[in-house]
Amino acid sequence: MSTVVDDEFELETVDPGGPPIPLGRRVELPGRGTTFVREVEGPPGAPTVLLLHGLMASGGLNWFQAFEPLSRSFRIVALDHRGHGRGIRSWSRFRLRDCADDAAALLDVLGIDRAIAVGYSMGGPIAQLLWHRHPEKVSGLVFCATSNRFVPGVRERLTFVTGVSVVAGSTRVGQLVTRIPLAPLQKVVPPAVRSRPDSLTRWAGAEMRRHDPRMVIEALAAASSFDSRRWLGEVDVPTTVMVTTHDRAVPAQEQLRLLLAIPHAQVHLHDEGHTWCAKPSFGR
Repeated sequence: MSTVVDDEFELETVDPGGPPIPLGRRVELPGRGTTFVREVEGPPGAPTVLLLHGLMASGGLNWFQAFEPLSRSFRIVALDHRGHGRGIRSWSRFRLRDCADDAAALLDVLGIDRAIAVGYSMGGPIAQLLWHRHPEKVSGLVFCATSNRFVPGVRERLTFVTGVSVVAGSTRVGQLVTRIPLAPLQKVVPPAVRSRPDSLTRWAGAEMRRHDPRMVIEALAAASSFDSRRWLGEVDVPTTVMVTTHDRAVPAQEQLRLLLAIPHAQVHLHDEGHTWCAKPSFGR
């Protein structure tokens, strides 16, 4: 159940279950559509981090482990991208640059001048495009489990790693999940997700069933064809690259290529796979 507050904001007023994350609200982006945002105010005067989630995820799914630790030092804004969760729906083809422009429009609506853009997986290209298209809005960049170009084969790897999420990508398609035996799914669902309590599993499933299947498929194609090598070397804000060294979706060598493309970027190596964001250690 939601309560309409005004023309711009619609609040989520009932705890959806699952992890202890901030309730979200629907926000109208003028001329673009309605998206869904989770926010934490953080300490007075704290800088803002804009969290940009990955393929098949949502702002809640990708960052549920990070809200609490990040809120000690930052104001947090996390939105659902187009076709994902409760993000903007459009008949137009999914384009990463539209997601970047959505993020910039959201900052305007919220009255935020600049933010540190944090991109995970597909959120990495969106963060890069946000800096490229709206540099005045980006005070820093953090990249996690991502690259500046996904080499041939990424489509197959991403499909393998997130295949179950594709099946659960909408209410219509998600109904098929109930007809699939559990045992085969256990072999491909990441252990970090399999071991979660039932309440979290149900919440995660509900989040994934909100996806628009057409837009998710188009997002996969957009991510696999992304290439920022021509201009990424111009990045002029503090940048950190967090490399997941056991990543089967975006191998470490692809992530390191992103690092080498950005002058003065810092690196942190993490002995994790692509689903590191589901572990309690993420964000700490």
